[in-house]
Amino acid sequence: MPGDVVKILAVDDVPGNLTALEALLRRDGLELLQARSGPEALELLLVHDVALALLDVNMPGMNGFEIAEFMRGTDRTRRVPIIFLTAATGDERRRFRGYETGAVDYLLKPVDAQLLRNKVDIFVELARQRQELAEQRDQLSAALGRVQAHSDNSPLAVVEFDADFCIRTWSKGAERLFGWTAAEVEGVCLPSLKWINEEDAGQLSALLDEFVSGDRARHMQTQRVFCQSGEALHSEWYCSALRDASGKLSSINVQILDVSERRRAEETQKLLIGELNHRVKNTLASVQAIATQTLRHAAAPAEFAPTFIGRIHALARAHSLLSSATWQGASLRELVNGQLQLGTIDESRLTVEGPDVDLPPEMALHLALVIHELATNANKYGALSTPEGRLSFTWQITPDGLALEWVEQGGPPVEPPSRRGFGTALIQRSIQAEGGTAEPAYLPEGLRWHFTLPRPGPVHAPALARSAAPAPRAVKPSGPVGALTGRRVLVIEDEPLVALDLIAILEEAGAEVIGPAATAEAAIETARTGRADAALLDGNLQGSSVEAVAETLASQELPFVFVTGYGREHLPDGFRHVPVISKPFDRAHLIGAVTAILKHDEAAVA
Repeated sequence: MPGDVVKILAVDDVPGNLTALEALLRRDGLELLQARSGPEALELLLVHDVALALLDVNMPGMNGFEIAEFMRGTDRTRRVPIIFLTAATGDERRRFRGYETGAVDYLLKPVDAQLLRNKVDIFVELARQRQELAEQRDQLSAALGRVQAHSDNSPLAVVEFDADFCIRTWSKGAERLFGWTAAEVEGVCLPSLKWINEEDAGQLSALLDEFVSGDRARHMQTQRVFCQSGEALHSEWYCSALRDASGKLSSINVQILDVSERRRAEETQKLLIGELNHRVKNTLASVQAIATQTLRHAAAPAEFAPTFIGRIHALARAHSLLSSATWQGASLRELVNGQLQLGTIDESRLTVEGPDVDLPPEMALHLALVIHELATNANKYGALSTPEGRLSFTWQITPDGLALEWVEQGGPPVEPPSRRGFGTALIQRSIQAEGGTAEPAYLPEGLRWHFTLPRPGPVHAPALARSAAPAPRAVKPSGPVGALTGRRVLVIEDEPLVALDLIAILEEAGAEVIGPAATAEAAIETARTGRADAALLDGNLQGSSVEAVAETLASQELPFVFVTGYGREHLPDGFRHVPVISKPFDRAHLIGAVTAILKHDEAAVA
C-alpha cells in the first residue's frame, strides 16, 4: 500500500559510497538497508523483504556476483531484482556474468544520479503495486473465506449450473440436504441426476429461456426434488442469472430452501382448521339437541335450566380432558372424576373399580354424557336421593370388548318407568352410536345398567399431558342468594354475553359489579382504583395474555379467580395458586369460588 515502507538493500565495502546512495535515494516511504560485506548482506536478507538490491561488484571476500548467486539459490530472495554497480569498465565478460547471475541492470561508476534514481523509482513502484495486489488478494481471500463459511454452514443449499443444466458448484449445504457429494454431481447434467421432479422440470426450462433472453434476472419458484435416498422434498429455489462481461448468460446460481416441514405444517393446519370447524359445528349441534330435548321433557321452566346446564358442563368437562391430551383420547377413570369435580356425585358414596382404559375422542364424549345422566338420575330419583344410598361403577375388558356396570343400592323402591324419558334415550343412543348395548334392569334393590362397548383401539393419549398442570384449588359449590351482599366484584371479560351472564349471577348473589372491563388496559386502570374486593379474570383478553392484569391484581392485593375456557397450562405461570373456574361455568361453583377467595383474604389479613 502507498503508506507501507519499501526497503532497498545497498552493498558496498566503501562507507562513502553507501552514504552517497542514502543521500541520493532518501525519500518518504523508502528505507535503505546498508551492508559493507557479503555475509552482512545475506544476514539482512534473512530478516527483511527487499524490493531491490544494489550490489557492488568488487568487494573483498565475497564479491557482488557471489552474493547474487546465493540470492538466486534461495526461494526467499530468488525474485529480488539486482542492479550491479561497478567501477571496472570495458570488461564485457564481467557484464555478461552479471546478467547470467540474474541482474536486471549493470551500471558503471560513477553512476548518473538521475538515471539511478529513475531506475530505483521503477522498482519501488513495482514493489508498491505488488504490495497492493497482495493486500487485495488477502482481502479477497478473507471475503471468499467468509462467503465459503456462510455457504458451508447455511441451511440453504447453493447450487450453480450452466445453460446446459450441467452442475458447476454444489455447496456443503447441498451435500447435507440432498446426500450427494460435490465430487459426485459436479459436471453432471440435471436430467441424468434424476434430482428434480419431472413434472416441475418444465418451469425450470422456461425460466432458463427467460434468463437467456434477458427478460428476467432473478426469480423464485417452488420445486419438488429428490434426495439421494429417494426421499421427496418440497423446496423454494431463489434463482439469479450470472452474466459475463458481454452480457451473455454464464450460469444460474440457485439458493435452495427446504420447505418440506413448512408445507407439512400448513397442510396440518388446514386439516386442523377443518377438523376444528367440524367439531365446533358438531358441538353446537349437540348443544342445540340437548337444549331442544331437555326443554321438551322438562316438566316446568324451572327444571330446564339446571338439567340443561348440567349436561353442558358434562360435555365441557369431557372436552377439557380431550384437549389436555391433544384430542387423542381420554381416560375412563378421569371421566368419572370429572363428575366428582362437578359435584354431581358424592365421592364418599361411590365405588369405582376397573383397569386403566383410554377411550377415543367420540366414545369419551358420549360416555361422559352417559355418566352425567346416570348421576343426575341417581340424585333425583335413585340411590343418591336418600342418605343411605350407594353407587357402584365398575368395568372390565372382555374378549368381546368393554363391559361396564352401573349399580344403585339403598335408594327408594324401583319400578319400571311408564314411558322412556330423554335421559334414558340419551343413554341408550349414545352407547348404540359407538356400536355398543345399554340394558337397564329395574330390580327391587335398585337400578342397574349393563353396558357393552367395542374394545377401544390403541389410544396414544400421553398421561403426562393430562396431569402436567396442577389442579386448581378446590371450590365447594355454594352460594345462596345474598351470599355476596355488600361485596364489590370486578368483572374482566371481553365476551359481552359471558360478561352479562357473570354480572347477572353476581348481582343475584347480592354483589355490586364493577365493570365489565373488556381490555387489559381498562382492567389495570379499574383495578388500581381500589374499589373492588375481588375480581373475576378471563384467561385471555382479545387474543392477548392477561399476565400484566394478573400482576396488577396481585400488586393491589386483590384476590381473583380465573374464569376461562383455557386449560391451566395456558394461564400465566406465576399464578398457579389462583383458582380456576372453567367455561361454561356453574352458578354455585362461581359464587363459591368468589366466597372462598374473600374468606381466604380475610383470614390472611386477620
